[in-house]
Amino acid sequence: MSLAPQELENSASRYASDAIKFDSQGARGMAIANYQKAIDSLVKLMRLYPTSKLNPIYKDRTTSYHNRIKALQEAHGVEPAVDPKASPEEQKKSVSHQQELNDFDDLIMKEKPDVSWNEVIGLDDAKNALRESIVYPTKRPDLFPLGWPRGLLLYGPPGCGKTILAAATASELDGYFINVDASALMSKWLGEAEKNVSKLFHMARSHAEKENKPVILFVDEIDSLLGARNGEVGGEIRTKNQFLTEMDGVNGKGKDIKMYVIGATNKPWSLDWPFLRRFQKRIYVTLPSLEARQNLFELYTAPLRKDLKVKSQELAKLFDGYSASDIKDVCQGAQLKAVHELFSSPDYHEPVEGEEATQPRDLSMADFRDIMSKRKPSVSMEMIRAYYKWSEEFKAL
Repeated sequence: MSLAPQELENSASRYASDAIKFDSQGARGMAIANYQKAIDSLVKLMRLYPTSKLNPIYKDRTTSYHNRIKALQEAHGVEPAVDPKASPEEQKKSVSHQQELNDFDDLIMKEKPDVSWNEVIGLDDAKNALRESIVYPTKRPDLFPLGWPRGLLLYGPPGCGKTILAAATASELDGYFINVDASALMSKWLGEAEKNVSKLFHMARSHAEKENKPVILFVDEIDSLLGARNGEVGGEIRTKNQFLTEMDGVNGKGKDIKMYVIGATNKPWSLDWPFLRRFQKRIYVTLPSLEARQNLFELYTAPLRKDLKVKSQELAKLFDGYSASDIKDVCQGAQLKAVHELFSSPDYHEPVEGEEATQPRDLSMADFRDIMSKRKPSVSMEMIRAYYKWSEEFKAL
């Protein structure tokens, strides 16, 4: 049985975290092995779901991990090319500039995410908050004399659409979408993270200022970068302080700059209060409602063969408490069940040229009930109560 999208994402995240730990300890071989496992998980995810709109984001992460592996494998990297006629000081500056471009170039998505608002099912509160904070001010800044929020935090259970919300926002704007995985961020800049957090924000501001285009800096799993931990070392504290300083610069000094920072987390309660204050909008990305689940089932069962008794309304009621990614996995599981039966049939044979290929049987409600008995929701009631309690205190739409 293939792993579900969220399981593959979580697997990649765990391998990346282990890689960072070994990297920091100087265990180069173990670090490389775990970075490669993280890459393998993401590649498998892209192969299993080749039409996923989030594949450009996963591809960026694999590039970041590949670059770190290459840096670890090369004890002495090749020096960037410089002008031999330039002075030593100019050559040094040129080398520094090229290295900085190489460091950050792979973080910028060359193509905007191909995700529209219509593909984000439900989540109306979250979509409205993102429109009000990013889309409207970017298109008509004259309508916001008091300014607008620059820091937004998307929080909620895994698999509910935080990443796709940020991607849909970016796709509507003519600008840059800088996608940063927090674990990749720390591994990429091991040893001088706080200095390079400053470089990252400087790069984002430069694009916004020089080209007068909106820049969305999306930091996924931001709790791994800014979360409260016991026994913090000096480098982690300095990195957090640098992030606070940069956020203050975005929120206060750059009122005319179209730059936004979107953080995403499954564990908002692990963030320190000083960071929460920098995210003026704190948006709860909830489990899909009954109506949203119905729309999701309509979307995911549309290309499947099913009998007339399969009703999206009934499926929506049946799968209460399932996330958006859970629902996609349920539909995929039902189809896999029918395909398995087709291949297992003694009468099945591969179609010859000119012969119409045999199709699997139509899906029934019994198939979905069978999948439900084997596949429980990925979000527990205890988690939902924790999100609700935290939202009562800190939500800010």
